[in-house]
Amino acid sequence: MPAKTTSETPQRRKRVPKKQAVPVAAPAKTVAKRASRMSDDHKAALAAGREEGRAVRNYLDVISRPKRPGRKRTVESIARQVAEVDAKLATADAGQRLLLIQQRFDLKSELDQLKKESSEDLGALESAFVKVAAAYSERKGISYAAWREAGVSANVLRQAGIGRGRG
Repeated sequence: MPAKTTSETPQRRKRVPKKQAVPVAAPAKTVAKRASRMSDDHKAALAAGREEGRAVRNYLDVISRPKRPGRKRTVESIARQVAEVDAKLATADAGQRLLLIQQRFDLKSELDQLKKESSEDLGALESAFVKVAAAYSERKGISYAAWREAGVSANVLRQAGIGRGRG
């Protein structure tokens, strides 16, 4: 095969600059704003659902707290222990003093927690739960067995009108 001569080599095309896009303003949207207001009934239903959920959640939070084994700690017994630690602090050496200070912090923290828990009235939370539990259960499809496994006593469920026949 004979060698190609320069006249036979293909010529390159010249590059033509691309046209640059000119920004075009988008047409203004003239969609009319639709009045999307909720009805008063719908707002009331949403508020009732929030209240039911809050009552159920508060009650379940209280009854699901882990119980400490042994004798129940009282505000008086913890306050007495704080006083004993304060008395020991006066005569403690540096190492003991550090441990006693930490013990006092721990006792005061426990005392604050106990006061907070005692301020929550279980009876009020239970009665609020009893009022809304049946409607909440029906709306969410929660069975008697699910309530029992969550820790709600059979007596409270009976008061709420939730029987074993569900689920």
